[in-house]
Amino acid sequence: WSLQAALVSSSMAGLRVDFALLLEPLGFIKVLEWIFSIFAFATCGGFQGETRLLVSCEGVANKTVTAAFAYPFRLNTVAFSAPDPKRCGGTWTDVYLVGNFSSSAQFFVTLAVLVFLYCIAALVVYIGYKHVYQQNSKLPLSDLAITVITAFLWLVSTSAWAKALADIKISTGPSIISGIEFCKAPGTTCHFASVSSMRTLNVSVVFGLLNMALWAGNIWFVYKDTNLHN
Repeated sequence: WSLQAALVSSSMAGLRVDFALLLEPLGFIKVLEWIFSIFAFATCGGFQGETRLLVSCEGVANKTVTAAFAYPFRLNTVAFSAPDPKRCGGTWTDVYLVGNFSSSAQFFVTLAVLVFLYCIAALVVYIGYKHVYQQNSKLPLSDLAITVITAFLWLVSTSAWAKALADIKISTGPSIISGIEFCKAPGTTCHFASVSSMRTLNVSVVFGLLNMALWAGNIWFVYKDTNLHN
Protein backbone atom coordinates (compact mmCIF):
# COMPACT_ATOMS: atom_id res chain seq x y z
CA TRP A 1 0.00 0.00 0.00
CA SER A 2 2.83 2.39 0.75
CA LEU A 3 4.32 1.75 -2.71
CA GLN A 4 0.94 2.32 -4.35
CA ALA A 5 0.45 5.52 -2.39
CA ALA A 6 3.90 6.71 -3.42
CA LEU A 7 3.15 6.03 -7.10
CA VAL A 8 -0.18 7.85 -6.90
CA SER A 9 1.32 10.84 -5.13
CA SER A 10 4.17 10.94 -7.63
CA SER A 11 1.80 10.91 -10.60
CA MET A 12 -0.42 13.54 -9.00
CA ALA A 13 2.62 15.70 -8.33
CA GLY A 14 3.34 15.75 -12.05
CA LEU A 15 -0.25 16.68 -12.88
CA ARG A 16 -0.69 20.32 -13.84
CA VAL A 17 -4.16 20.92 -15.20
CA ASP A 18 -4.26 23.69 -17.77
CA PHE A 19 -7.15 24.01 -20.22
CA ALA A 20 -5.52 26.90 -22.06
CA LEU A 21 -4.10 24.49 -24.64
CA LEU A 22 -7.62 23.73 -25.82
CA LEU A 23 -7.75 27.26 -27.21
CA GLU A 24 -4.62 26.61 -29.28
CA PRO A 25 -4.75 24.75 -32.62
CA LEU A 26 -3.06 21.62 -31.22
CA GLY A 27 -5.64 21.13 -28.49
CA PHE A 28 -8.67 22.52 -30.32
CA ILE A 29 -8.15 20.26 -33.35
CA LYS A 30 -7.72 17.26 -31.05
CA VAL A 31 -11.13 17.99 -29.52
CA LEU A 32 -12.65 18.16 -33.01
CA GLU A 33 -10.97 14.87 -33.92
CA TRP A 34 -12.45 13.30 -30.81
CA ILE A 35 -15.96 14.56 -31.60
CA PHE A 36 -15.83 13.66 -35.29
CA SER A 37 -14.63 10.13 -34.52
CA ILE A 38 -17.76 9.63 -32.40
CA PHE A 39 -19.99 10.68 -35.29
CA ALA A 40 -18.04 8.46 -37.70
CA PHE A 41 -18.53 5.20 -35.81
CA ALA A 42 -22.02 6.09 -34.57
CA THR A 43 -23.45 6.84 -38.02
CA CYS A 44 -21.96 3.69 -39.53
CA GLY A 45 -22.07 1.19 -36.67
CA GLY A 46 -25.57 2.11 -35.54
CA PHE A 47 -27.31 1.69 -38.91
CA GLN A 48 -30.26 -0.68 -39.37
CA GLY A 49 -32.36 -0.91 -42.51
CA GLU A 50 -34.40 -3.18 -44.71
CA THR A 51 -35.29 -3.67 -48.35
CA ARG A 52 -38.82 -4.65 -49.43
CA LEU A 53 -40.31 -6.44 -52.42
CA LEU A 54 -43.90 -6.98 -53.54
CA VAL A 55 -44.44 -10.62 -54.49
CA SER A 56 -47.41 -12.25 -56.23
CA CYS A 57 -47.59 -16.03 -56.59
CA GLU A 58 -49.96 -18.96 -56.04
CA GLY A 59 -52.54 -17.80 -53.51
CA VAL A 60 -50.69 -14.55 -52.78
CA ALA A 61 -51.18 -11.10 -54.28
CA ASN A 62 -48.78 -8.21 -53.73
CA LYS A 63 -47.38 -9.58 -50.49
CA THR A 64 -44.55 -7.54 -48.99
CA VAL A 65 -41.41 -9.51 -48.19
CA THR A 66 -38.56 -7.87 -46.30
CA ALA A 67 -34.85 -8.42 -45.74
CA ALA A 68 -33.45 -6.57 -42.70
CA PHE A 69 -29.77 -5.68 -42.76
CA ALA A 70 -27.44 -3.77 -40.45
CA TYR A 71 -23.79 -3.21 -39.56
CA PRO A 72 -21.44 -4.96 -40.33
CA PHE A 73 -23.35 -5.55 -43.60
CA ARG A 74 -22.88 -9.26 -44.20
CA LEU A 75 -25.68 -9.14 -46.75
CA ASN A 76 -25.09 -12.68 -47.98
CA THR A 77 -26.43 -13.94 -44.64
CA VAL A 78 -29.67 -11.92 -44.89
CA ALA A 79 -32.74 -13.66 -46.37
CA PHE A 80 -36.11 -12.28 -47.38
CA SER A 81 -39.10 -13.33 -45.33
CA ALA A 82 -41.46 -15.85 -47.00
CA PRO A 83 -44.59 -14.38 -48.68
CA ASP A 84 -46.92 -16.74 -46.79
CA PRO A 85 -46.81 -19.82 -44.52
CA LYS A 86 -47.30 -22.12 -47.54
CA ARG A 87 -44.29 -20.50 -49.23
CA CYS A 88 -46.20 -19.82 -52.46
CA GLY A 89 -47.37 -23.40 -52.76
CA GLY A 90 -43.88 -24.71 -52.09
CA THR A 91 -42.26 -22.77 -54.91
CA TRP A 92 -40.64 -20.14 -52.68
CA THR A 93 -37.01 -20.79 -51.83
CA ASP A 94 -34.91 -18.71 -49.46
CA VAL A 95 -33.66 -15.60 -51.25
CA TYR A 96 -30.52 -13.96 -49.89
CA LEU A 97 -29.03 -10.56 -50.55
CA VAL A 98 -25.66 -10.48 -52.28
CA GLY A 99 -22.32 -9.35 -50.90
CA ASN A 100 -20.26 -9.25 -47.73
CA PHE A 101 -19.04 -5.75 -46.90
CA SER A 102 -18.07 -6.39 -43.29
CA SER A 103 -14.32 -5.92 -43.79
CA SER A 104 -14.65 -2.33 -45.07
CA ALA A 105 -17.33 -1.41 -42.53
CA GLN A 106 -15.45 -2.90 -39.57
CA PHE A 107 -12.18 -1.31 -40.68
CA PHE A 108 -13.86 2.09 -40.73
CA VAL A 109 -15.63 1.68 -37.38
CA THR A 110 -12.62 0.11 -35.63
CA LEU A 111 -10.39 2.97 -36.74
CA ALA A 112 -12.94 5.50 -35.48
CA VAL A 113 -13.10 3.79 -32.07
CA LEU A 114 -9.30 3.61 -31.76
CA VAL A 115 -9.04 7.27 -32.75
CA PHE A 116 -11.66 8.13 -30.14
CA LEU A 117 -9.59 6.39 -27.43
CA TYR A 118 -6.32 7.93 -28.60
CA CYS A 119 -7.81 11.43 -28.58
CA ILE A 120 -8.88 10.95 -24.96
CA ALA A 121 -5.35 9.89 -23.99
CA ALA A 122 -3.80 12.74 -25.95
CA LEU A 123 -6.11 15.31 -24.36
CA VAL A 124 -5.22 14.01 -20.90
CA VAL A 125 -1.54 14.57 -21.73
CA TYR A 126 -2.18 17.98 -23.32
CA ILE A 127 -4.26 19.23 -20.40
CA GLY A 128 -2.54 17.63 -17.43
CA TYR A 129 0.99 16.82 -18.52
CA LYS A 130 1.89 19.42 -21.11
CA HIS A 131 5.18 20.14 -19.33
CA VAL A 132 6.17 16.48 -19.61
CA TYR A 133 5.12 16.49 -23.27
CA GLN A 134 7.35 19.48 -23.97
CA GLN A 135 10.35 18.23 -21.99
CA ASN A 136 10.34 14.69 -23.39
CA SER A 137 11.24 14.87 -27.08
CA LYS A 138 9.99 11.31 -27.71
CA LEU A 139 6.36 12.17 -26.91
CA PRO A 140 5.91 14.83 -29.63
CA LEU A 141 7.69 12.58 -32.14
CA SER A 142 5.39 9.68 -31.24
CA ASP A 143 2.40 12.00 -31.51
CA LEU A 144 3.60 13.13 -34.95
CA ALA A 145 4.07 9.55 -36.18
CA ILE A 146 0.62 8.53 -34.96
CA THR A 147 -0.93 11.62 -36.55
CA VAL A 148 0.62 10.89 -39.96
CA ILE A 149 -0.36 7.21 -39.84
CA THR A 150 -3.90 8.01 -38.70
CA ALA A 151 -4.41 10.55 -41.48
CA PHE A 152 -3.37 7.90 -44.00
CA LEU A 153 -5.62 5.27 -42.40
CA TRP A 154 -8.60 7.64 -42.55
CA LEU A 155 -7.94 8.06 -46.28
CA VAL A 156 -7.77 4.30 -46.86
CA SER A 157 -10.69 3.34 -44.62
CA THR A 158 -13.00 6.08 -45.89
CA SER A 159 -12.24 5.22 -49.52
CA ALA A 160 -12.90 1.53 -48.86
CA TRP A 161 -16.09 2.28 -46.95
CA ALA A 162 -17.38 4.68 -49.63
CA LYS A 163 -16.88 1.97 -52.27
CA ALA A 164 -18.59 -0.62 -50.05
CA LEU A 165 -21.51 1.75 -49.44
CA ALA A 166 -22.01 2.20 -53.18
CA ASP A 167 -22.10 -1.59 -53.57
CA ILE A 168 -24.52 -1.94 -50.63
CA LYS A 169 -26.93 0.45 -52.34
CA ILE A 170 -26.79 -1.68 -55.48
CA SER A 171 -27.21 -4.94 -53.54
CA THR A 172 -30.32 -3.65 -51.76
CA GLY A 173 -31.83 -1.65 -54.64
CA PRO A 174 -34.13 -2.42 -57.57
CA SER A 175 -31.46 -4.38 -59.46
CA ILE A 176 -31.80 -7.32 -57.04
CA ILE A 177 -35.00 -8.42 -58.83
CA SER A 178 -33.05 -9.63 -61.87
CA GLY A 179 -30.97 -11.97 -59.73
CA ILE A 180 -33.86 -13.76 -58.03
CA GLU A 181 -34.71 -17.01 -59.82
CA PHE A 182 -38.06 -17.34 -58.03
CA CYS A 183 -39.27 -14.14 -59.67
CA LYS A 184 -38.68 -15.65 -63.13
CA ALA A 185 -41.05 -18.60 -62.55
CA PRO A 186 -44.38 -18.73 -64.47
CA GLY A 187 -47.27 -17.16 -62.57
CA THR A 188 -44.93 -15.24 -60.31
CA THR A 189 -44.24 -11.50 -60.30
CA CYS A 190 -41.88 -9.45 -58.17
CA HIS A 191 -41.70 -5.69 -57.88
CA PHE A 192 -39.23 -3.62 -55.93
CA ALA A 193 -41.06 -1.71 -53.19
CA SER A 194 -38.54 0.34 -51.21
CA VAL A 195 -35.31 0.37 -49.24
CA SER A 196 -34.50 2.24 -46.05
CA SER A 197 -32.84 5.62 -46.43
CA MET A 198 -29.06 5.41 -46.18
CA ARG A 199 -28.61 9.07 -45.38
CA THR A 200 -26.81 8.30 -42.13
CA LEU A 201 -24.35 6.07 -43.99
CA ASN A 202 -23.69 8.91 -46.43
CA VAL A 203 -23.03 11.12 -43.42
CA SER A 204 -20.53 8.57 -42.08
CA VAL A 205 -18.51 8.90 -45.30
CA VAL A 206 -18.57 12.69 -44.95
CA PHE A 207 -17.27 12.41 -41.38
CA GLY A 208 -14.59 10.04 -42.59
CA LEU A 209 -13.41 12.67 -45.07
CA LEU A 210 -13.59 15.38 -42.40
CA ASN A 211 -11.53 13.23 -40.05
CA MET A 212 -8.95 12.69 -42.78
CA ALA A 213 -8.73 16.43 -43.39
CA LEU A 214 -8.44 17.19 -39.67
CA TRP A 215 -5.66 14.67 -39.06
CA ALA A 216 -3.79 15.74 -42.19
CA GLY A 217 -4.07 19.40 -41.22
CA ASN A 218 -2.98 18.66 -37.66
CA ILE A 219 0.32 17.18 -38.83
CA TRP A 220 1.80 20.69 -39.08
CA PHE A 221 0.77 21.73 -35.57
CA VAL A 222 2.10 18.51 -34.03
CA TYR A 223 5.30 18.84 -36.07
CA LYS A 224 5.89 22.34 -34.65
CA ASP A 225 6.21 20.82 -31.14
CA THR A 226 8.91 18.34 -32.17
CA ASN A 227 12.67 18.90 -32.14
CA LEU A 228 12.60 18.37 -35.92
CA HIS A 229 11.03 21.82 -36.27
CA ASN A 230 13.22 23.47 -33.67
